[in-house]
Amino acid sequence: MIEKTTKIGELLKEAPEKASILLEAGMHCLGCPASQEETLEEACDVHGIDVEEILEKLND
Repeated sequence: MIEKTTKIGELLKEAPEKASILLEAGMHCLGCPASQEETLEEACDVHGIDVEEILEKLND
C-alpha cells in the first residue's frame, strides 16, 4: 500500500507502472535527484496536488 510517507524513489522502484499517474497529475520531475527522497505528501504539496486524490488512484 502506498502512503503519504512513501518516498517517490521507493514508489518508482517498487511500482514503476504508477509513474504515469504521477505524470498525469503534473509531477514532471520524477527523474530529478531531489524528488527521489521526497515523500508523496511533500511532492504533492510542492505541485499543489491533492495527496488524498493521488493516493486513491495509486492504490486503486
